Amino acid sequence: MSATAEQIKSTLKGGEFLVKDTSFADVFIPEELNEEQQMILQTTHDFLDREVMPRHEQIEHQEPGVTEELLMKIGELGLLGLAIPEEYGGLGKDFNTNSVVVESMAKARSFTLSWGAHVGIGTLPIVYFGNEEQKQKYLPKLASGELKACYCLTEPGSGSDALGAKTRADLSADGTHYVLNGQKMWITNSGFADIFIVFAQVDGDKFTGFILEKTMPGLSLGAEEKKMGIKGSSTRQVFLENVKVPTENLLGEIGKGHLIAFNILNIGRYKLAAGSLGGAKVCMDTAINYAGERQQFKVPINTFGAIQYKLAEMAVQTYALESACYRASDLIDNKEKELLAAGKSFQEAIMGAAEEYAIECAFLKVHGSEVLDYVVDEAVQVYGGMGFSEEAPVAGAYRDARINRIFEGTNEINRLLTVDMLLKRAMGGKIDMMGAAMAVQKELMGIPDFGTSEETTFSKEEKAVKNAKKAILMVAGAAVQKLMTKLKHEQEILMNVADMILEVFAMESALLRTQKLASLRGEENVSIHIDLMKVYVSDAVEKINLHGKHALQSFAEGDELRMMLMGLKRFTKYDPYNTKEARRRIAKHLIEENKYSL
Repeated sequence: MSATAEQIKSTLKGGEFLVKDTSFADVFIPEELNEEQQMILQTTHDFLDREVMPRHEQIEHQEPGVTEELLMKIGELGLLGLAIPEEYGGLGKDFNTNSVVVESMAKARSFTLSWGAHVGIGTLPIVYFGNEEQKQKYLPKLASGELKACYCLTEPGSGSDALGAKTRADLSADGTHYVLNGQKMWITNSGFADIFIVFAQVDGDKFTGFILEKTMPGLSLGAEEKKMGIKGSSTRQVFLENVKVPTENLLGEIGKGHLIAFNILNIGRYKLAAGSLGGAKVCMDTAINYAGERQQFKVPINTFGAIQYKLAEMAVQTYALESACYRASDLIDNKEKELLAAGKSFQEAIMGAAEEYAIECAFLKVHGSEVLDYVVDEAVQVYGGMGFSEEAPVAGAYRDARINRIFEGTNEINRLLTVDMLLKRAMGGKIDMMGAAMAVQKELMGIPDFGTSEETTFSKEEKAVKNAKKAILMVAGAAVQKLMTKLKHEQEILMNVADMILEVFAMESALLRTQKLASLRGEENVSIHIDLMKVYVSDAVEKINLHGKHALQSFAEGDELRMMLMGLKRFTKYDPYNTKEARRRIAKHLIEENKYSL
């Protein structure tokens, strides 16, 4: 892939959205998918409907060979090689195209996980960190589906603390191979994988990646795990007993395995958010359809206000998540193009882009998984008693969704990472949070701005977004000043701040998408989008106020607390908006379309 200076947009650095404004002209929205992306999207949907969905029960019961066969078939379509460069048998598509496919694959549930583990954490370590010989040997067969891959990081004693792994690798006396001993657990695709990306401590203290093959003596598997959900995916323990791994199968550099693990996780976190978005849309379609068919008191239940509220709120949450996901996808995509234009290699470009937006990837993982949990829970509620039956599709979806808050680092870990990375960038001078925070402090001491400028359709929301960012800078800045090095031990406060950040990015993304749609189609033609955005903003400022209040009350008191609470109240003001009527209009649109169609 290559890029010219003309193709590259001017974009913000990772985390910089907190201190700088973004123009709606600079964001990418799903309505802007190009013809090729639409074609790939249709190919994906057709394959799922024709090949995967009719075999759902076989997949769920792990009938031997079914998932492997489907992976081969989807490989024939090129959908295993989207992120693999063309010279190694892939399609070499950009990040936005990959995002579209990840989202659309979500309807396949357990098969989605098998596919995602293969194309993502199973294959990308070789794409990004493999040497030329390793790429030539493995990537063409991974792209075709002839080889299936898995990723072995987690151990019984090291989940979130991945670098605490105990699996050991020792170089043989003749220097020809490493001997690996250890145990991995929760390994997706391990039951049928041919390639195992394994992390081990060289000499007991140098965290390093390796490429193992299932035929290597000493590699064995435990029984299939009995899981709450995603039952159709293979999940086993992997045992390594004196496995001899040729030195040419060392992945990357000795002691640099954390670069592989963490960068692959950055991408995995974003893709989990995109997959959660796709899952939320599928659940919404199911709930909307059922609410139109199910009758109580001789009328469809979708005529009831309580049900309309649920359908509308599912759409509000999904719209904001969708806006945030594609905005972040495009940030990563453009950074990759910028680095390619600067002469960086393909691997350096995508790794640099993923690292740049690691903050966004972390909180989007949290946001996406929690929106999906909300949507699928409400879908069960719309179904009522039938929702609790395995005969209805939402019961399985409910169970499947729960793992997403644990995958790719728990949501608690990702909340903490969000704030930790942001503060480190601020302290390192990469983001001017100090100057912005001082400006907020100065504003608090001055006379409030009551606003005299001319109002537009979106001016109140623009002000709400700007002020919400000030609320974060005030709370985070005060916490740093007050607690200093002790802040890292105050996880509750850090999670409060992370939730404020998450809400700001989502509300701003929804606003920017809506503004862009209005500029393209005319405001009169995007009234539902405006309702969706305004409802989200109205609720988001309340959540930001609550999270901020919890944080401030944790470390401040007396006059200092009173002053900051007054500032928080000032920064989370939003004019009253009739969200009930807006939700009714949203629900009416959904019911008429009989699906999530925005």
